[in-house]
Amino acid sequence: MRALTVIPEQSGSLSVQDMPEPDDGGRVQVDGLLLGVCGTDHEIARGDYGWAPPGDGRLVLGHESLGRVRSAPEGSDLGAGDLVVGVVRRPDPVPCGACGHGQFDMCRNGQYTERGIKHLHGYGSERWQVEPDYAVRLDPGLGDAGVLMEPTSVVAKAWDQVDAIGHRSWFEPRRVLVTGAGPIGLLAALLGAQRGLDVHVLDRVTDGPKPGIVRDLGATYHSGDPDEVARDLQPDVTLEATGAAPVVLAAMTHTAAYGIVCLTGVSAAGRTIRIDAGALNREIVLENDVVVGSVNANLGHYAAAAEALSRADASWLHRLITRRVPLHRAPEAFEARDDDIKVVIDLQDAG
Repeated sequence: MRALTVIPEQSGSLSVQDMPEPDDGGRVQVDGLLLGVCGTDHEIARGDYGWAPPGDGRLVLGHESLGRVRSAPEGSDLGAGDLVVGVVRRPDPVPCGACGHGQFDMCRNGQYTERGIKHLHGYGSERWQVEPDYAVRLDPGLGDAGVLMEPTSVVAKAWDQVDAIGHRSWFEPRRVLVTGAGPIGLLAALLGAQRGLDVHVLDRVTDGPKPGIVRDLGATYHSGDPDEVARDLQPDVTLEATGAAPVVLAAMTHTAAYGIVCLTGVSAAGRTIRIDAGALNREIVLENDVVVGSVNANLGHYAAAAEALSRADASWLHRLITRRVPLHRAPEAFEARDDDIKVVIDLQDAG
């Protein structure tokens, strides 16, 4: 079968290769439909990191999956034709306390594995398999928009973290600021709108599809200076999805009293900016503010994401998919274009 692969930590190694067919092994057998491409995939393709399965020289890339079940083990609640995604992370074998309680997204010792990232082949192949407990069935009406499931699980976790922190006290947030109108930001805004909040989205672009997509969600789009936007809004909750240091700092500095800032964007190291650390400390301490990081998702977050997507306007979700690339030209999906939001690879168009 054809699969999108890399040699981990080797720049320029991204290519479509023939790989062995997956063994049955009591797992769900899946025809791959679409594969989402995100920043993590770009970093692995650049050779920044990535780990192949033990004994393999190449890693099958891809963790944003969408597939259709070919067959499932007896006793599974899945059947042929079901639309499914595969969960990314697996708990560590020790396990740590978090993994032992099903919260493998919060692994404390780093011995977890991840499909398409760390020691497990990903979902970027014509066919793949997954353990029944790590396959999540989707509403069939989602169609291709089901490929948004994994990033939606990430923001479902972010909102879960916000709720957990907020309920340390009385918590009735009204206004949320989302910084960044990529897939994570737009899906975070979707979940905010589903909660009935006054949603604001900040991004640097002024044209293209993003402003209209935000407005059609019932949210407000901003493209001004991050400090000014955040200062004017004084959001109760900020979900930061850019990783850009000046935006992160603005998000942390300007919130309503005991505001919550959840960081989901990963910043590049080695870039410095001047900050007034004393003023930032004063702001956080005197207003009981909280800044929390959030990454990955557990099975509960996938379930929450599936429910959120089933409630969403499917036509709105499909607008987030701005480019489709056939598998045999998969490296083109890693070429950035101005109007890209979510780029996907068509795994059934292998050339």
